[in-house]
Amino acid sequence: MSFLILLSAALVVSSIGFKKYVWFISIGYGFSVAAIGIVLIIMFRESITAGTLIACLLFIIYGCRLGGYLMLREIKSTAYNEKMKKEIKSGKGMNPLIKCCIWISAALLYACETSPVLFRLENNSGTDIFVIIGAVISVTGVIIESLADYQKNAAKQKNPGRFVDTGLYKIVRCPNYFGELLFWTGVFVGGINIYSGVLQWSASVLGYVGIIYVMFGGARRLEIRQNKTYGSDPEYQKYLKKTPIMIPLVPIYSVEKHKWLVA
Repeated sequence: MSFLILLSAALVVSSIGFKKYVWFISIGYGFSVAAIGIVLIIMFRESITAGTLIACLLFIIYGCRLGGYLMLREIKSTAYNEKMKKEIKSGKGMNPLIKCCIWISAALLYACETSPVLFRLENNSGTDIFVIIGAVISVTGVIIESLADYQKNAAKQKNPGRFVDTGLYKIVRCPNYFGELLFWTGVFVGGINIYSGVLQWSASVLGYVGIIYVMFGGARRLEIRQNKTYGSDPEYQKYLKKTPIMIPLVPIYSVEKHKWLVA
């Protein structure tokens, strides 16, 4: 029942995607996670501990930051919106049944991603070393993701026509996606010692594997876009060959050819 409540919260918030298709997995994603954090605090207000409260607050911070950042970009960045119109389908004319399936699938993923904290609360597991380690990993992820977004905006304001290879982008080509992976790794680790039964393990693993797939799919989409824009630039080609695409020090430099990464 508790999981269905989280799913319902995600469905309500992410329904913003019916106005603009991509919002199911962008603005709706961020604010769905924040809403789930609020719902968890309300549902378990009498039994919540310091560690689980921090985990819930991290959902709110992460979700509001991401959703707010994406919303501001939609409102303020005319150039970005014009570019995205050419690359992302508007959703107009899409079969309503298909749109509903995407909406429900996205909301289910968000509920599964956040389920480790739900299961810890449901199982009355309280605060332990796994929660603390998980929170540290998640906080690190939020910091990296926020810093990467800031550095990219600053670099683009200075030189809009050049790819970004400064700051965190010297180390990895998609540091914002790497920060996201760290955040959800922390969430998964925070509950790894308390999962009880097949259903809890299945939901938690599905959420974690699902977001990894989505992030690598996003990295592939970005790589294809950047190759079209900067492919003839010798400096970009050097950068491409020496800088990992997603995870620092892991020598994966391209995912463009992996067509199964559709996200």
